[in-house]
Amino acid sequence: VAVVALAPRASAGAEAAESVLRRAREFAELLKKQGNMRVELDDDVQTGPARRFGGIELRGVPLRVDVGLREADAGVAAAVRRDRDGPGRVVEGVRLDEEGVEMLARLLEEMQDSLLQQAEEFRDSRIVDVESYDQLKRAVDQGKWARGYWEGSDDDERRVQEDTTATLSGCISCENEARWVGMRTISIRHVVPHASVAPPVRIADKKAEAAINAIRFLSIDAVNKAKSGHPGLPMGAAPMAYTLFRHHINCDPTNPKWANRDRFVLSAGHGCMLQYSLLHLLGYQLSIEDLKNFRQFGSKTPGHPENFETPGVEVTTGPLGQGIANAVGLAAAEAHLAARFNVPGEAPLVDHYTYCILGDGCMMEGISSEAASLAGHWGLGKLIALYDDNKISIDGDTSIAFTEDVSARFRAQNWHVLDVLDGNLDLKAIEKAIEQAKAVTDRPTLINVRTTIGYGSPNKAGSHDVHGSALGADEAAATRKALAWPHAEFEVPREAYEEFHAAADRGRRLQKEWEKLRAAYAQRHPELYAEWECIQSGALPARWEEALPIAKLEDKPLATRLHSQTMLNALAPALPGLLGGSADLAGSCMTLLKKEKDFQKTSYEGRNVRFGVREHAMGAVGNGLAHYAPGMLPYTATFFVFTDYMRASIRLAALSRAGQLFVMTHDSVGLGEDGPTHQPVEHLASLRALPDLLVMRPADGVETAAAYAAAVRNAAGNNPVKRKRPSVLVLSRQTVPNLEHADFKKAQRGAYAVSGPETKTPDVVLMATGTEVGIALEAAKKLAAQGVAARVVSMPCWELFAEQDAAYREQVLPARVKARVSVEAGSTFGWDRFLGERGRAVGIDRFGASAPGPVCYQELGMSAQHVVEQALASIRDAQRA
Repeated sequence: VAVVALAPRASAGAEAAESVLRRAREFAELLKKQGNMRVELDDDVQTGPARRFGGIELRGVPLRVDVGLREADAGVAAAVRRDRDGPGRVVEGVRLDEEGVEMLARLLEEMQDSLLQQAEEFRDSRIVDVESYDQLKRAVDQGKWARGYWEGSDDDERRVQEDTTATLSGCISCENEARWVGMRTISIRHVVPHASVAPPVRIADKKAEAAINAIRFLSIDAVNKAKSGHPGLPMGAAPMAYTLFRHHINCDPTNPKWANRDRFVLSAGHGCMLQYSLLHLLGYQLSIEDLKNFRQFGSKTPGHPENFETPGVEVTTGPLGQGIANAVGLAAAEAHLAARFNVPGEAPLVDHYTYCILGDGCMMEGISSEAASLAGHWGLGKLIALYDDNKISIDGDTSIAFTEDVSARFRAQNWHVLDVLDGNLDLKAIEKAIEQAKAVTDRPTLINVRTTIGYGSPNKAGSHDVHGSALGADEAAATRKALAWPHAEFEVPREAYEEFHAAADRGRRLQKEWEKLRAAYAQRHPELYAEWECIQSGALPARWEEALPIAKLEDKPLATRLHSQTMLNALAPALPGLLGGSADLAGSCMTLLKKEKDFQKTSYEGRNVRFGVREHAMGAVGNGLAHYAPGMLPYTATFFVFTDYMRASIRLAALSRAGQLFVMTHDSVGLGEDGPTHQPVEHLASLRALPDLLVMRPADGVETAAAYAAAVRNAAGNNPVKRKRPSVLVLSRQTVPNLEHADFKKAQRGAYAVSGPETKTPDVVLMATGTEVGIALEAAKKLAAQGVAARVVSMPCWELFAEQDAAYREQVLPARVKARVSVEAGSTFGWDRFLGERGRAVGIDRFGASAPGPVCYQELGMSAQHVVEQALASIRDAQRA
């Protein structure tokens, strides 16, 4: 057992150091009295073992007890936490008394066999034998650990020390000791420290250091000025972001929509000052004044990245995990268009990378696992994710809730995984890892970059205190001193701008070269180019709407999901950007494009996307596809009830103006026997509450065609609000009759009369959507037999109806008619806006039941007779008024 006394914070004073030292010594003595333990004490409390990463020899020591972690210097505490980031076991809360001694004795006994086995397995799987410096260098470059003996020279020894990240130790090298290596020992002794900690070490490249610190201090200053924000991530991730943009990302700030630019997504969107600082330094239309207005109403620098507010931001992120899923969509779009438009033997028209920075919170969210699984299955070799592995979340160290082996998880999902063990200082390692990632083309890459959150802050680095709160003036000043940053708030030195302007110049040069390639491509392949240009511009092709088949009254009645299938297959040849699929429900949602291949790693040109049972990621990947280019038109499908599983993605589609079509089938209790777990009730009301989302529930084939026409136009931004809007198409499993007076044009206005007197005022208005329009029409006939004139209004889309002029709305729903009934097989919530004080709602304000669909309808009051009764009651109420 190693007992380690940790250096306390400087502010704690000498008494704290003495207390830690005393406790460590006393506990070490107690352990020694046990008699069956070998105990080593590191009491160099002044420098602390974490700062030197091993003040004692830890060979053959399976367990380590850290004394004083709560009082420890932030940098020391962070380093200790990173020491724990290895295979093995961590036990917290060991009492420093006899009870603690007994606990450790039991633990050692329990762990003895498993530790030895794990150590051997770990050694055999991760460590290679080497017999020369060159072999050692090659192993390290491949991200492996090495052991071995060879008769080398002094030069070999020097090169090992200077040129590699290997740590040589008898612990692994000596066969007679290797079997005693505990897992914790391996993680501590045989890798370079995960991150360098306070006091900060200067970066040798002064221009690079200036550029990195410019990111840090612009972030610190903006968050301080706003008195709100997240400075920790920008301070810790600045080196990887600098390296990525300075040496790898190709972009042109003067042409932010360049089609062949590399895409960058900050999945950990709370750290958005990292991205805003980068965009400003690169030369995008984002000024120092914009940075000073961080988190202010109407600014270009909102509290999380928004693609429609800030030039250079590709997608809207913030809800953790959404960004990595969006990045998968962007990378999938690149792979798809490259397969369709690149010509073998010629320079590629589509050829770029998608990069993403994500954090511990993203990794915890389930959507990241869904999206990573898809990316690995698809083999998206041009997707490179950098994991800001700082081991801190809002509540504290991630060890309180997140201890999985992230790298192993991603390897299992067919990702190439690389490690950068010091993300604060080792710029060469970051750059090398990105280069290695680019060399792997058959799968995506995760680069696990160990960083210190809030790097440079003397009192907050490595702690959750710096995650989501401003540093404050005093700590900002202390950080300036610690990082030797003499500049005033929001002041950026010339050399920092020069570094990023060099990156922008590279992007501009590549963009000009690509423009020549594009022009030559257009000359050689005019038909292909016309399709590609349609996708890039977002302009809808001429006469595209004529591709939609309009059902006739005499046609065979079908479920609206079957009409939807007809529409998708009719639109595919007319809209080159259309592609999509379902969450393992292609045969139920009817979403397959019959003449197209599947999108797979062997056929990226395919337009049928198999998302598997991953609704949440499906919606977010669809958003990434939509944001890739204005003319990309993705659709995603599942049962309507499972919009709950993808609600966050649908919300972000509306917020970020992603032109996506959500095709949702099995829209009511009419689906029948599957029962209430699969029967949507509250979902229409819930989705109608989302701003900038169109919810369309067509009643027959004509209205389904109208719904697709409106959805495509809104996805392209061809609408009165002049922005892209996603749509949810809510479709039936059960067959619906063809409406005698269905109207393709009027249906696109959101509501219109399908029966009843047009020249005189009706006695009652029956409003219905989807499958219930037929019920309302039947009820109108029954009312007519009683001498009551009823107008039936089909309302496939409330949102579109609300955008019509007042005269049209009055024509459809005359204000003088107070007797009104709504008919919809779902929650009645929201219908009061149309019903008024005398209206009645026929709906389902309870969960459904497992029974045949018609039985569910009858038992839950969705019948023509019940509508008649409510209509007569509403008429009586109106007459009494």
